[in-house]
Amino acid sequence: MAVTDEAIEKIKDMIVSGALRPGDRLPKESELAAELGLSRNSLREAVRALSLIRILDVRQGDGTYVTSLDPQLLLEALSFVVDFHRDDTVLEFLAVRRILEPAATAMASTRITEAELDALTEQLDVLGAAPSVEELVACDLEFHRGIVQSSGNSVLCSLLDGLSGPTTRARIWRGLTQEDAVSRTLHEHRAILAALRDRDAEAARSWATVHIASVEQWLRSTL
Repeated sequence: MAVTDEAIEKIKDMIVSGALRPGDRLPKESELAAELGLSRNSLREAVRALSLIRILDVRQGDGTYVTSLDPQLLLEALSFVVDFHRDDTVLEFLAVRRILEPAATAMASTRITEAELDALTEQLDVLGAAPSVEELVACDLEFHRGIVQSSGNSVLCSLLDGLSGPTTRARIWRGLTQEDAVSRTLHEHRAILAALRDRDAEAARSWATVHIASVEQWLRSTL
């Protein structure tokens, strides 16, 4: 194991074990290096690496702190990596969405409030029956984000938020080239919403699967 990797592992072990908790300030560099049996250079490199993935927060003139370790914060690193996807991996992103999002939608069916359901309904009503493709895709992103947030699982929400971006262009492309794409999307949104209002987890899961799979199937046939 490289020296820097060893240093990262030792700091990670301190956080996992509870020796360092969210918001804690790390000991002085010289003290921590001695405690962990590391050189100051390898410790410095480890701190730099962990700050890049939002585990540590280096504050100039103040010290280094463990971040809140909030899932959304930690998964920002995933979003950064996702931004470098190639067009030929879009199907893989859609496949992962098809696995995760229906589960989140089913979870939301038992947790979503009437106020949240009303907000989603209003969102669709404002969109109308004949939106532009760009308006529809923007609404689609917000519609699904609102549902996933209602699942109550912040990790799932952050993961799906990061995965939805790479599929945006494919959804716009579909809307522009497939004759009934807009009407089908609106119908599927209404069906998902109706299942959520009925608190029917399996119907919500099924409609969410149909909704994502329809984009995936279209893209597969197009490519």
